[in-house]
Amino acid sequence: MAEPIPEQEPSGALPLYLRVARALRDDLVRHRIAPGSRLPSERHLALRHHVNRQTVRSALQLLREERLVVTDRRGTFAAGPAHEPPAPAPAPRLRSFPGGPRAADSLVRAALSWEAPPVALAGRLLLTPGEPTLVHRHVVLSPVGASLQRSVTWFSRPALKEIPQLARYRRSTERYRQPDLRLLYHWMHQAGLRTTHRETVGVPARPAEPAPDPATGGATAGDGARLSVHRVVTDQHGHALEITDIDVAAHTASWTYEFGG
Repeated sequence: MAEPIPEQEPSGALPLYLRVARALRDDLVRHRIAPGSRLPSERHLALRHHVNRQTVRSALQLLREERLVVTDRRGTFAAGPAHEPPAPAPAPRLRSFPGGPRAADSLVRAALSWEAPPVALAGRLLLTPGEPTLVHRHVVLSPVGASLQRSVTWFSRPALKEIPQLARYRRSTERYRQPDLRLLYHWMHQAGLRTTHRETVGVPARPAEPAPDPATGGATAGDGARLSVHRVVTDQHGHALEITDIDVAAHTASWTYEFGG
């Protein structure tokens, strides 16, 4: 069997349940746990890897989704002839994060920075008031420079810790003039995060005079109705991963809800 997982992880290491899943996955793939055989109990696995039982349950759930183990009233078994898994389901179609330039589309602007979020959002992002985090701004402009869509995303402490592709932005955001984060939700899935997307669509109050967009210097297309979308993406533990506010010109809006795991 694989070596036990240490209780204390170095900063930036994979979450414990992913490390337990990795160790068990290696045992299953290499047939150190024979196909069709029963896995040790949750209590035994928790003791072996020096973690709590909830961590083991999260690891086993991930392996069930990968069709490597099956669970029935008798326990959890390595997938094999006695527990043949059903045909694989099609890969989930995960929605695309509005996070980067389209090729050859000069009217899309994206930028990254490190800023402290509004006080009202800090606790939800598991940050202390005034603590900076990674912020992503994305703007779509019309041919005359008016803002058709603006979005700002605040990333939480768990997101920066658990999504390896975001870690590179800790070193510097200056090198990424047009950062492309459109695969963000795929990155979450690859990190073993099972996400819930909650979006609230509304009509924002119209300002008396439209102000220039600080992200682009262009006008905000204030001569038409606009829609606002408030998006909160959480993981399987209920922790917020990102909070995004999107403002779109109503005449260009076409909102599609597509949920993935």
